[in-house]
Amino acid sequence: MHVKIASAQYPVSYHASFKAWSAHTETWVKQASQQNPHLLLFPEYGSMELVSLLSAEEQADIRLQVREMDRLRADFCSVFADLARKYGRIIVAPSFPVCVGDSVLNRCYVFGPHGQTGYQDKYFMTRFELEEWEVQSAPPRLCLFDADWGSFGIQICYDVEFPIGSALLGAAGARIILAPSCTESIRGSTRVHVGARARALEQQCYTVVSPLIGDAPWSPAVDINYGFAAFYSTPDKFFQEEGILNQMPPQQPGWLLQTLDLSLIESVRKEGQTLNFRDQRSTDYSLNQGVFEIVRTIIH
Repeated sequence: MHVKIASAQYPVSYHASFKAWSAHTETWVKQASQQNPHLLLFPEYGSMELVSLLSAEEQADIRLQVREMDRLRADFCSVFADLARKYGRIIVAPSFPVCVGDSVLNRCYVFGPHGQTGYQDKYFMTRFELEEWEVQSAPPRLCLFDADWGSFGIQICYDVEFPIGSALLGAAGARIILAPSCTESIRGSTRVHVGARARALEQQCYTVVSPLIGDAPWSPAVDINYGFAAFYSTPDKFFQEEGILNQMPPQQPGWLLQTLDLSLIESVRKEGQTLNFRDQRSTDYSLNQGVFEIVRTIIH
């Protein structure tokens, strides 16, 4: 089974109105859809460009803007749900800081072409999110998304730098781990890519990175953004020597597309030069706990 994925190298932009943002978003979805991908992946915190719609006072207050943005959440989701149906694609929308009770969580919504929806919340918080922005760690809930071509999971930015989430998703059936990211420096971007490559090695799966890029001086949470889109596999037979399937030059807006052969995941897990996926489970170091709940969501 083959699946074609489009990963956005997405520049944060200023918008004069919600209508203008909606038209901008459709332009991006339409551009990718012309190349017939099964799934479109947007980056972490790409939704923060909606801060451009808030007042100057709200834009300047990094904590207030999240509360005010939450008023736009339903409309934000409606736009992506409509686009998923209109263009017949699975869309992993830019992550959105959502208000859940007294907490703010970093949530990545997923929309299917037939109206199905799901989400993955970020579990591991960066220091900036927790200490300055007051975005909290979500409950330990992992979502395995079942499409008609296979299963995938999402590990948002910092989450992909830890083995546990990808290990549990891999054990549950994920063959692809998507890593939407938002980093301000080469160091931060490097940590995400090192994590994504490590997860591809450990799980003998595919990983995909989608970064936010560009500057937004009117939004202190995402004022500086650096990154590049990429597709990775385990560096083993059936794949490229270094496990790098495709990468985009940093800071250039656009889509990176790659067709992934999911049958090769089964092949390398059975016949690879190393059997990381099997041998990791024999140690039981990452799976010997019942902390995380696994939720299955049909999204094709």
